[in-house]
Amino acid sequence: MAIVTRDELERSLAELRTHVGDPRAGILGPESVAWRLGGDLGVFLGGGRAALLQLAHPMVANAIEHHSSTRTDVVGRFQRTFRNVFAMVFGELDDAMIAARRVHAIHGRVHGVIAEQIGSWPAGTRYHANDADALRWVHATLADTTIVVRERLDGVLPITIKDQYIVEFNRFAALFGIPRELLPTSWAEHAAYMDAMIGSDRLAVSASAREMGQFLFGRGAASQPPLGRIAEAVSAALLPSHLAAAFGLRAAPLLVRGGLGAFAAVYGRLPRVLVALPAHADARNRLAGRGPSRLSAWTDRQLFALASRVAG
Repeated sequence: MAIVTRDELERSLAELRTHVGDPRAGILGPESVAWRLGGDLGVFLGGGRAALLQLAHPMVANAIEHHSSTRTDVVGRFQRTFRNVFAMVFGELDDAMIAARRVHAIHGRVHGVIAEQIGSWPAGTRYHANDADALRWVHATLADTTIVVRERLDGVLPITIKDQYIVEFNRFAALFGIPRELLPTSWAEHAAYMDAMIGSDRLAVSASAREMGQFLFGRGAASQPPLGRIAEAVSAALLPSHLAAAFGLRAAPLLVRGGLGAFAAVYGRLPRVLVALPAHADARNRLAGRGPSRLSAWTDRQLFALASRVAG
């Protein structure tokens, strides 16, 4: 197990700083493919997929089970997680680095022992939230899910765009100190890594991971919320089938296929200002010398209200 130390994180942040042209634009900036592909509300369609892919990694699942308030404060955890992510992706460079140090410090307190064998992970295996391989997996699930959702909404993307996205998004990985040698330099390298992980016993859904996954969709409530049922069906459609089955997701393939098709047709016609992530819209306003908009603030509130309606 290779743990990313604070010194290694600082070296990663220092190197990242040398690649940033305008600190006000942050690690990526408005001309980046990453802002374009991941800057609107559509990416939340993949929220369940990304979360479950991460829970399928026993290190991640144990860290969340034993050190997280996911079950007791789902909205609070959702809000804290995405505020950190959005500060890193859309914030000014200094804000991104402050968030990176804060997350690393939190991760430093998250460690323990996997109590039972799960897949290829023997009982007694130690886990740590700053483990480089676990961080790599979490980063890869976010990148992969963004592309999966984008292609569901917009159609197949050119390889050149996906290559550029992967390279750009490695800057986000640098905020966690993930070693450069672990990161892909093309979409093909990323896809090969994802295929190898998904086809291996390095991913294995434990009973607790399955329970946490179902909790995210309101399956623990007396009556599952309608939005939870929709999110569960969409996630089942976007996940590899064997992982959807391992989590016990209830699929509705015909309904999801038709629903996503209709949603994509309508969504693609909406003005970008209406579907921009609040953090993305605020970042563009900041760079233009304007303050945050009322629409962004309203959208921000609705997003976190939706989280409670999904989980019940």
